[in-house]
Amino acid sequence: MKMHGLGNDFVVIDARSRKVRVSPGRAMALADRHRGVGFDQLALIESSDIADAHLVFLNADGSTSAACGNATRCIADFLMDETGRHALTLTTDRGTLLAQRRSDGLCSVNMGAPQLDWQDIPLSQPVDTLALPIEGAPTATGMGNPHCTFFVDDAEAVDMAALGPVFEHHPLYPERTNVQWASVIGPDHLRMRVWERGVGPTLASGSSSCATAVAAARRGLVGRSVRITLDGGEIEIDWREDGVWMTGATAHVFDATLSPAWLEAHP
Repeated sequence: MKMHGLGNDFVVIDARSRKVRVSPGRAMALADRHRGVGFDQLALIESSDIADAHLVFLNADGSTSAACGNATRCIADFLMDETGRHALTLTTDRGTLLAQRRSDGLCSVNMGAPQLDWQDIPLSQPVDTLALPIEGAPTATGMGNPHCTFFVDDAEAVDMAALGPVFEHHPLYPERTNVQWASVIGPDHLRMRVWERGVGPTLASGSSSCATAVAAARRGLVGRSVRITLDGGEIEIDWREDGVWMTGATAHVFDATLSPAWLEAHP
């Protein structure tokens, strides 16, 4: 299936009925927007004995990720349509996540508590995660994957193509990092752009939105419930006592079957 959340797009493989193995090479081939299908992340839906499904995520470069917020929302919406339910649980390498459908039809997912200690994000050395010793003093946050958030006057003016790779591979982040640039638009409104680890620039990112909202609240820039405007649209983030809730639109674009010849060429 091809899905997207605010333009953050995914190939989703339903692997509940039989085990599916996707090698890093095959993931990269699928991610090719000219010779494959194209995606920011690949997600596998697997069966689970303790939840409604287990989700596995790979980035466009074939690397794995413990979390992918927008893909989780898309898959939760799909499973709720399939079952007729309005709430379910999903397991990921991030942990067990609760998903709910609101009365307005939008899907919300609790992405869990943010990781704020340097070793949990993880960083390579003990530092103040609120203001890293990097030019611009960004904030570090973990949401099952690492994040580095810069607060700037104008997110639109940032040259992400030049700066994204530099900070993604910063030595302070041993597992690389997602990078965000955010501007405060109002008391509870942020404008954010994102460079995703293993992907590059994306129209939206759920975990990045959660991390940016948490970082902004920690710095006293906004409250704990915010609206974030991304290149692909708007998302709502609510940092509650039980975790960081994320709500936004999803789209199921099409279903497809990969040809035997393509699969043979990309083992």
